[in-house]
Order: sequence, then C-alpha cells, then structure tokens
Amino acid sequence: MVVAAACLATPASGSVRTPLASAVAGPIVALGDSYTAGALLPVSLTAKPLGCLRSPKAYPVLIAAALGAPLTEAACSSAAVKNLTTAQSTHLGTNPPQLAALAPDDGLVLLTLGGDDLGFTSVLDECMKLSFTDPWGSPCQRHYTSGGTDQLAALVKAEAPRMAAALTAIAARAPQARIVLVGYPDLFPRSGGCWPLVPITGGDIGYLRGIEVQLNTMLAADAKAAGAAFVDTYTPTIGHDFCQPEKVRDVEGIVPGSFTLPFHPNTHGQAAIAAAVLAALRTSSSG
Repeated sequence: MVVAAACLATPASGSVRTPLASAVAGPIVALGDSYTAGALLPVSLTAKPLGCLRSPKAYPVLIAAALGAPLTEAACSSAAVKNLTTAQSTHLGTNPPQLAALAPDDGLVLLTLGGDDLGFTSVLDECMKLSFTDPWGSPCQRHYTSGGTDQLAALVKAEAPRMAAALTAIAARAPQARIVLVGYPDLFPRSGGCWPLVPITGGDIGYLRGIEVQLNTMLAADAKAAGAAFVDTYTPTIGHDFCQPEKVRDVEGIVPGSFTLPFHPNTHGQAAIAAAVLAALRTSSSG
C-alpha cells in the first residue's frame, strides 16, 4: 500500500475556504498530539501546562518562524481526538479543550492526531514484550489478529468518522483558516528490524508498518473529504526510521539517542516534517 502523495488536497466542491497561499499570512494554531507538541526536544518552560511537553523545536514552531506568523500552541502529548473538545489532565497541569484556542481570524491550523486513539505506544510496548516469546516470528501480529479480526486495522477504520467530525469542528471554529492535517513520519524499516536494539521482530515490523500506512491513508482521505489539506511526511522520511544510525534517523527507538520520547521524531525528524509542510505550502502558493 502506498501512502497518499505529499501534496495539498484540493478543497471540496463548494468549499469557501481561503487559498492556502493567503491563509499563511494570518495567525497559526497548532493542535494535536505529541508529534505536534514536540515531546521534550527540550520542553519549553514557558509553554503551559508543562505536562504537554511542548518544544520550541516542534514543527509548528519552525513553520511559524519560517513564515513570520504568530503561533498559538494547543497541542499536547498523549492527546486524543476527544481532547479537541474536552480538557486533558497531565502530570503537570491541565490543557484546556484544544478547540478553545481557535478564533475566527485564524489563517492556518496545523495538526497531527490519531495515533493516541489507536493506543500506538501501548501497542509498541506489547509488541516488544511479545518479541521475546518468538524472536523469529510475528507474535504481535498473531496477538492483534487472533480470532480472525485485525484489531488495529479495525481501530484505524473506527477512527475515520471521529477525525472527519474533528475536521468539521475545526472548520466551524476557524472558518477563514486553511486546515492542514500532517501525517505521521516513517517509524519502521522497510525490511527486517533491529532486534534486540528495538525488540520488535522482523515479521511484526512489517505488520506495524502496514498499520501506520493505513492510518496515514485514512487521514489523507478524511482531509480530502473535508476540503482540508494533507501533507505526507511518511514518504520523505523513508530510510530514516528508528533502526538507522543516530545521524540518519528521524525518529528514535526505545532508547533515544537524543532527548525526546521513544518512537517520536527527534530534532532532525521535526525539521523534516516542517520542511515537508513548507514545501507543500510553496507548491500551493506557486500553483
């Protein structure tokens, strides 16, 4: 399966959303989970609540700086779609409902969201534990497909209407803004793995990569249906997965080589995501 192209979706027929080229001149709002927040890298001590782990090296901060536009950060580590409309408790404070950060004059909304609804971190933890029971097999895939139903694929399917509703709610709060849904970068190697450095078996690496691709494909389809934009960060980060050397990888493994959460973008990864979004913005402007 191929992830959707790294481009901006064309607004749906009848859409009244402003062209992205002009939208970047207005305020920017960052919504979403730890991939948007930055997850340490390091933590900004002025971004409250501290428990959201927002970083000055997160991709929305880099994009706002490149565009010279003001930025409001509402993203929070471990956020799910429900936290767009409900407050999120963290170990260090409570993050208000993220939609409360939106305003009618916002020009651009950036968000990466959906992975925490799948419980992807817990899934990776489970896969690592199971790898020691069958290092040369696919114990995690067997676990999540037992009974004939792929539980993770079902979660991706169930997430689609929630994400569609989220995009509709964002558009209602920020009617002049262009919404840019940013996909997840490539976490997994193309073949095999790096067990036991990252204790996920080679067979399960392929299975999990497929789930991530399904998630990104679902996000791209929802964005297109909502007249929003989708930026593919998976394709430009292929070959920069957590099994690569420290100077090459864009996401960290179980033992990060830089100060960020496991299985999250490092500084290189956040810069790569920002570059993909900015390239898409330039393409839209020139088109």
